[in-house]
Amino acid sequence: MSKNEPFESIQFEEDPLLKPGYKVIAKEGDLSLDSETKYTREEFTGLLELYDSTFKRLDERSIIKAVVLAITANEVIVDIGFKSEGIIPKDEFTEEVKPGDEVDVYLEELENKDGQVVVSKGKANFIKTWEKVQQAYEENRLMKGSIKNRVKGGMMVELEGSIEAFLPGSQIALRPIKDFDELLNREMDFKIIKLSRLRQNIVISRRVVLEQERAKRRQSLITELEEGTVVNGVVKNITDFGVFVDLGGLDGLLHITDLSWSKINHPSEVVKINDKIKVKVLSFDKEQERVSLGMKQLEPSPWEIIAQKYPPNTKVKGKVVNITRYGAFVELEEGVEGLIHISELSWTKHIEHPSQILQVNDEIEVILTDVDVNEQKISLSLKRMKPDPWSELEKLYPMGSKVSGIVRNITSFGVFVEIEEGIDGLIHISDLSWTKRILHPSEILKRGQKVDVVVLDIDKENKRISLGFKQLEKDPWPELASRYGVGKETEGKIVKLIERGVIVELPSGVEGFVPVTQLGKKLNKPSDAFSEGDILPLKIIEFDEKDRRIVLSVNAYFESRKEADLDQYLSQHPTKVIKIEELTGNSNIMEQFDEAERKDASDRERDNQDYKDDNDYSSLEPDAQTAGEEPSVPETNTFEPIEPETDPEPVTLVEDEEPDKIVPDELPGNPEDATEEESSEEDSEDDSETSKEQ
Repeated sequence: MSKNEPFESIQFEEDPLLKPGYKVIAKEGDLSLDSETKYTREEFTGLLELYDSTFKRLDERSIIKAVVLAITANEVIVDIGFKSEGIIPKDEFTEEVKPGDEVDVYLEELENKDGQVVVSKGKANFIKTWEKVQQAYEENRLMKGSIKNRVKGGMMVELEGSIEAFLPGSQIALRPIKDFDELLNREMDFKIIKLSRLRQNIVISRRVVLEQERAKRRQSLITELEEGTVVNGVVKNITDFGVFVDLGGLDGLLHITDLSWSKINHPSEVVKINDKIKVKVLSFDKEQERVSLGMKQLEPSPWEIIAQKYPPNTKVKGKVVNITRYGAFVELEEGVEGLIHISELSWTKHIEHPSQILQVNDEIEVILTDVDVNEQKISLSLKRMKPDPWSELEKLYPMGSKVSGIVRNITSFGVFVEIEEGIDGLIHISDLSWTKRILHPSEILKRGQKVDVVVLDIDKENKRISLGFKQLEKDPWPELASRYGVGKETEGKIVKLIERGVIVELPSGVEGFVPVTQLGKKLNKPSDAFSEGDILPLKIIEFDEKDRRIVLSVNAYFESRKEADLDQYLSQHPTKVIKIEELTGNSNIMEQFDEAERKDASDRERDNQDYKDDNDYSSLEPDAQTAGEEPSVPETNTFEPIEPETDPEPVTLVEDEEPDKIVPDELPGNPEDATEEESSEEDSEDDSETSKEQ
């Protein structure tokens, strides 16, 4: 090479020992120290630069470029431009490579103890990915990743195929996920929510990404959503009253009544969680962001067809599918049910529960009375399959006609008599006897007894029949007026002893009342001197044909008699006495006395109430529908109830008797000697007669 020959024009010889592309610039001995002076400074500098360009500058712990030289079964050999090649395990390569490909590797050491270059493809990928993660975190960008496996508290995600990040369970989705395995190996976008380079810890979230997407869809949906539009949604939640549907950023309510035209008990019968369904927007409040949805509205209403198919007053067949306390539901066809109200089950029977007539799965024929398309209700009737017997009852049983029946029930206010199957009439207690005062109907009639009665009145609207028992006989009171006029004398047999007097039966069978003050002697109560069956001489002092009442007096009878006659009468009815020895000999006599007084007071109070009830029956009417139930009777009597005496009267001596005998002014007999019924009847009659006197 001459001194003045340009460097670029010099032809370098190739050495077969060198690698292809490498040429020999100079060999040992070509240049001497003396010859160096033959080059200019510029030429020498150029030669040095050309020499340096043949070598790479390699820095340890950095990422460098390498060329793939060869690939073995488990390793990849790369050239990094150093005196020795690098060997990298094949599993560190996530992509396919071939000889001649240029790849990035991480240079750990230029020469280890064995003189080998130590490089890593995995570490290079990790560093490059970490830089991307750092940049994405700082710029608030999303990164792609793939879920690899489940761990405690969440899942592990591989970002960019080289670095792992933790995905907490709460950040996986908007709603709880039942099957996590469905997410494995799925690539999706994640947002980095926490980053620690020192610990090499990355926490990511999928939920944030979904919330952002939902917010965008929500805004778009709000502008596009209108009433009447049909949209797709996913069942988000199911409750007893309906279904919440995710429309893609906005939730809507699908009420249970809008799920199906047929009746359902729970929304889960129609839809399930995560079902994809098509719904119609029924209403949309943009301010409140509330959407009301409907699914049955996507199909025509069957009720429009039902109204044409089932006109009113037609006979239909069906099956009883449900029974409630107010009626029975009958299925006419699949999805179509009607209600038989309890009042439409029978014309005559008093039904407390529909199960008395019908059972579930019964096949029946009914009358369709009404179809309400708006309310989606069908009204049915079972009783209208037969004509209303009450409409023909007046013709069958005209007023005043005599019919036979069976006593079905007895109450304190009257007797219910069944005149034909399912039709009962009421005999009021006041219509049992013309002449006798009845304290309870059981004195005259018994349950199950066959009796003849007279039809007094028929109320078709309220379905009530009034019957009479005493009307079978002629009213005797007009004839009794001439026989028992005021001032006439007669005799009577004591049939009842009550507190304020006695009930006597006169020769014609009519009963009269003798007050205790008119018994001919001073007494606190009639039982002190009289007994049932005693015959009394009497004089009529009051006769009331309208109120059917006769009042008699022993005192008036003896006013025109000799004193000897009165003495004879008094001797026949001496006042009952009790010896002092009997009082002192019985240690429990006072306790028995107090107990008897309390019982008498209680009986008198009850009888007073019974008297008021028995004497106010003008407004009562029989109710065949409510046979066996006692109606409430308004208390309209002006009668003042008798206050019970709670304190026992003092014991006084009788002047005309021996000193060792005493007579209590009002000492009751042994409570065990008289039944409770007799005591009640006596007190009630006593009170009624006293009221008449007042």
